Amino acid sequence: MPMNLVHRKLCSSQYWARAVEKHGMPWALDGVPLGAHVLEIGPGFGATTRVLRKRVARLTAVEVDEASTEQLRAEFGDTVRVLHGDGADLPLPDNEFDSVVCFTMLHHVPSPALQDRLFAEAQRVLRPGGVFAGSDSRTSFLFRQLHRGDTMVMVEPGGLPDRLLSAGFEGVSVLAKPGAFRFSARKPVSTL
Repeated sequence: MPMNLVHRKLCSSQYWARAVEKHGMPWALDGVPLGAHVLEIGPGFGATTRVLRKRVARLTAVEVDEASTEQLRAEFGDTVRVLHGDGADLPLPDNEFDSVVCFTMLHHVPSPALQDRLFAEAQRVLRPGGVFAGSDSRTSFLFRQLHRGDTMVMVEPGGLPDRLLSAGFEGVSVLAKPGAFRFSARKPVSTL
């Protein structure tokens, strides 16, 4: 998840944290039943984790960047279980979580194949009937400039439903607006 210095400063800023809390998270999670035990994939600097921690009983976060993992552990202590790991190869058992979420991080996964693997891993660790939800950015000139030198593999909202269905989800919903999209999908209650 390489990120340039300007991008890192923005994502670790109070400005970004306020925008996430007041606008990003309410929109991304509107109508999404999180349940009690939630997994967040790719929390980065923790802006979304701070919001989730107030909303759920148990929160686990998996972060691929080791330095960010240590920063998150120092900030959240015992209130959030923070694991160092890859969302495309989660160090977690099957059927553990009521919901799995990820916010504004899918474009940092270095290939569509690894993004699809992340979707399959989210489905694997969800309990039957659990929800996978989140949001990501859509490209623009400013967005491309902010990501110069970063890993940036955009997810096309129009193709996301088929990708989530291929990962084993049902009830897929994707809503796009200028600059962003949100999604939700459910793990089937029965695989028979």
